[in-house]
Amino acid sequence: MLRAVPRALRLPRPWRPFQARGCASDGAAGSPEIQVRALAGPDQGISEILMNRPRARNALGNVLVSQLLDALARLQEERQVRVLIFRSGVKGVFCAGADLKEREQMSEAEVGVFVQRLRGLMDKIAAFPAPTIAAMDGFALGGGLELALACDLRVAASSAVMGLIETTRGLLPGAGGTQRLPRCLGVALAKELIFTGRRLNGEQAHSLGLVNHAVAQNEEGDAAYHRARDLAREILPQAPIAVQLGKVAIDRGTEVDIASGMAIEGICYAQNIPTRDRLEGMAAFREKRPPRFVGE
Repeated sequence: MLRAVPRALRLPRPWRPFQARGCASDGAAGSPEIQVRALAGPDQGISEILMNRPRARNALGNVLVSQLLDALARLQEERQVRVLIFRSGVKGVFCAGADLKEREQMSEAEVGVFVQRLRGLMDKIAAFPAPTIAAMDGFALGGGLELALACDLRVAASSAVMGLIETTRGLLPGAGGTQRLPRCLGVALAKELIFTGRRLNGEQAHSLGLVNHAVAQNEEGDAAYHRARDLAREILPQAPIAVQLGKVAIDRGTEVDIASGMAIEGICYAQNIPTRDRLEGMAAFREKRPPRFVGE
């Protein structure tokens, strides 16, 4: 039986100027723990969220989670963002997972509330309208890997270390790991990795399909970030609305039966037909020239 499909989707609004906010943290109390910036020049359209909580290895505490949620809410309204990259400002680490030291000071009720907020953060990342890329140049453990799994694409340094290690701490993944890892790797392999708490390097993760690309680390420790930017540059020239609607069709379609998925694709395709970018793409093909997409 055909399942109900979602209501028609809102088309992205035309772009408007974007101002980067925030500053990198030096670890001092009260300092911002993320930096949000829009790249310029040939990289215009790429935005970055840089996590920089060095003393806690970018552990996901209340402040960092709040700042990430605020940044995502703001960026979601900035329609000129074509690609969003998550990266680290702390050498050797992407995100060490949830802040267990902070959690030790919480009551059971407070832990429940925090984990729910953490799960909500991952859902916001997964639902971000533009493509998202996680650049893992170091450790991505527990919640750190769950954050990467919430992104559309993942790039890792070959020396990066990642895993859902919660069972080694008497826990289980609680920010989407038990749901997104099976959808990425398949049920049996996801169970093996979660049950054992096994850690993988970037090459192993690539061989399993957990990351899209694994690259040799460089002296600066940001090889995955540079590969992520290259990947973002491949996305930039494409029609923004078509890319966003393609993301919706894939994400929603893979959660339902094939007939419902085809209906979802049809809804997305129909919304793309009246866009200026579709007409521009046809004209550019006819005139044998590169298209000039404007996101309308």
